Amino acid sequence: MTRFLIEATYTHEGLRGILKDGGSGRVEAVRKMAESVGGHLQSFDFSFGDRDTHVICDLPDHKAAAAVALAIGAAGGATTRTIVLLSPEEVDEAVHRAVEYRAPGV
Repeated sequence: MTRFLIEATYTHEGLRGILKDGGSGRVEAVRKMAESVGGHLQSFDFSFGDRDTHVICDLPDHKAAAAVALAIGAAGGATTRTIVLLSPEEVDEAVHRAVEYRAPGV
């Protein structure tokens, strides 16, 4: 499983839904969404600022994450930004990979 951070900003329509169903209703909907693509909801937090929510999900692959983003966007209640999260161990593996690269102009 790959971990993804999904940041969402609610539209006016989405905010009306929050007022109607509350925060717990949103968490349950997102939990079901993650499970529907073979994933798992790790955390769901509301926040102040540019983004209204920060959700961390374990999803099977990038295609599942794309399906989630498309479904949320098509529903019209929020816009999202999806970020792939790497564990420290994954970064350790990346550090030890040989990479052939030449900087521009060198």
